[in-house]
Amino acid sequence: MPPLLREVIGDVLRRARIAQGRTLREVSGSARISLGYLSEVERGRKEASSELLNAICDALDIPLSTLLVDAGERMATRQREELSDVGAPGIDETTKVVIPPVASLAVA
Repeated sequence: MPPLLREVIGDVLRRARIAQGRTLREVSGSARISLGYLSEVERGRKEASSELLNAICDALDIPLSTLLVDAGERMATRQREELSDVGAPGIDETTKVVIPPVASLAVA
């Protein structure tokens, strides 16, 4: 099953915060949101509004567009990996394809 967008966004935010060596308390204070809510967003349990994501990005000093692009790329990578692990859904070497004959359109 592909990951949920909120889970991927939360992971990207957590990685950015940790890379900066900042605590949840520091970022939640800067973003003016509760520590518990920020924790839930990072764990992918809460679907953050665009306003809230913007506030968190401002607190982390990263553009919202960077967050969204990074999350999109991670989702695309995971989906490609899942498809390559499974192959094309519903098609394998035993699947037979029947192509109907083409009706002649010639006018006599």
